[in-house]
Amino acid sequence: MNPVYHQATFINSSPHLKNAPPDQGFEVAFAGRSNAGKSSAINTLTRQKALARTSKTPGRTQMLNFFEINEKQRFVDLPGYGYAKVPEAVKKKWHELMETYLHKRKSLCAIILVMDIRHPLTEFDWQLVEWCRHAELPMHILLTKSDKLTYGAGRNTLLQVQKALASLPCPITIQLFSALKKTGIDEAHAALNRLFDPIRSKMNIDAFPGDE
Repeated sequence: MNPVYHQATFINSSPHLKNAPPDQGFEVAFAGRSNAGKSSAINTLTRQKALARTSKTPGRTQMLNFFEINEKQRFVDLPGYGYAKVPEAVKKKWHELMETYLHKRKSLCAIILVMDIRHPLTEFDWQLVEWCRHAELPMHILLTKSDKLTYGAGRNTLLQVQKALASLPCPITIQLFSALKKTGIDEAHAALNRLFDPIRSKMNIDAFPGDE
């Protein structure tokens, strides 16, 4: 566990990239379907109950939410996608906001893709995986809500997702995670340590077993 992530503080919410913090340092962005547990994962990793807004209504995150870890590192909570029951015009606006951020934000160094372990690799997840492949950005996947499955079933899903992504050339690592049971935190922190490193983030996570 790395306590540096516990000091994360909210900076601002921005409906436009122009209102974002200065584009310098390093940002790890959290992305995922609206009901995948993205905000809960951020709160669990930072050991804070309400840093990222959570809601029983999918689609609560509608802007770019920035969190400062230190003067050089930030988390970004991206708008949830794919599930929210909102007007198509709003969905289009979210999509355009994400597209602009993913293509133009120079400080973006990696993506944490949050997927409900019961519904992995949806069409929207694949779109983001493909974007990371083209952008040559490393990705770490959290299979959230792993407490909803038995350990054996969870491991099987993990292996299936690993197999589906094995042929991709970009660095992608995957783990089980549960915000409810507080499991997978150490592994996720070790992944973040590497993703924030501009050199090591381009390499395979297995090359650094000592980080855990």
